Amino acid sequence: MKSWKKWIGISVVSVMALAGCGSNNSSSNVEDDGDASKDTYTIGVTQIVEHPSLDAAYEGFKMALEENGFKEGDNITYDVQNAQNDMNNSNTIAQNLVGDEVDLIFANSTPSAQSALNATSDIPIVFTSVTDPVGAKLVEDFDKPGENITGTTDTHPEAIPKTIEFIANEFDAQNVGLIYNAGEQNSVAQVDIVKEAMEDTGMKAVEKSVSTSAEVKQAAEALVGKVDVIYIVTDNTVVSALESVISVANDKDIPMFAGEFDSVNRGAFAAYGFDYQDIGYEAGQMAAKILKGEETTADLPVQYPQNLKLKMNQKAAEEMGIEVKSEWEEMGEYTE
Repeated sequence: MKSWKKWIGISVVSVMALAGCGSNNSSSNVEDDGDASKDTYTIGVTQIVEHPSLDAAYEGFKMALEENGFKEGDNITYDVQNAQNDMNNSNTIAQNLVGDEVDLIFANSTPSAQSALNATSDIPIVFTSVTDPVGAKLVEDFDKPGENITGTTDTHPEAIPKTIEFIANEFDAQNVGLIYNAGEQNSVAQVDIVKEAMEDTGMKAVEKSVSTSAEVKQAAEALVGKVDVIYIVTDNTVVSALESVISVANDKDIPMFAGEFDSVNRGAFAAYGFDYQDIGYEAGQMAAKILKGEETTADLPVQYPQNLKLKMNQKAAEEMGIEVKSEWEEMGEYTE
């Protein structure tokens, strides 16, 4: 908790007054009586890259809206666009969604949310899969997000400290390998928390930065012989090419930890985390209240995930040469 409090205790950053080109029609479509069946809505969906975690968040978002009476093909349409991990594409997508006068923007990732906020100050934006909303200058603080933006974060305050604690207590590790895109603010924030959590453990971080998914395998190979454990935080670039890291970890018997469950399902050994579908669902609940006219973005505090738990992959343990301890079963759950 120490690192989390320090992080969110950073001086409040005022969100820039951004020139918005959204149409006022986006707010006029919302009925005061909250009857979602009276209007047809268009949700602009912008996602930085395709990978299972972000995809699950989007499915959770749609699920929540449908449960609130917004049914795809009936009274709601989704304009889904993927930036292919290119910030220029992300900016163009956001501008196009604003030009199309969508009723609400669902921004799935930190870069997507930043692009959306740069493009409009009028159209409501609901984000998810964002690690540090304050540091990314998306919101002023969690309780007072902003005039047209709010959402859910994908970092639980205890996830990284608990992961480092588990590595320090259960593995004979001196050096922990970190692969991330230094251009992703959310990743830099997580790496800073990792290094702070390691301060009293005697472990050291060995960092490798990448710019594209094509560089991920080379970065993983560069860690061989230099680290005892690899820890992949929720970095969009690296997670989109996670199998490259998994193959190196398996071949060289290096225990590999991740920042979320989807990566464990794909072959990482363990993660303290939550289901991305859940944070997408929570974001969808926010969007439903906004579309119904029950709340505004300014009324809805940013939420972080609930139900943090440890999840381990038994098959990955075998592949990475990890000797599974019986007491770990009491600490978390296994998946194959």
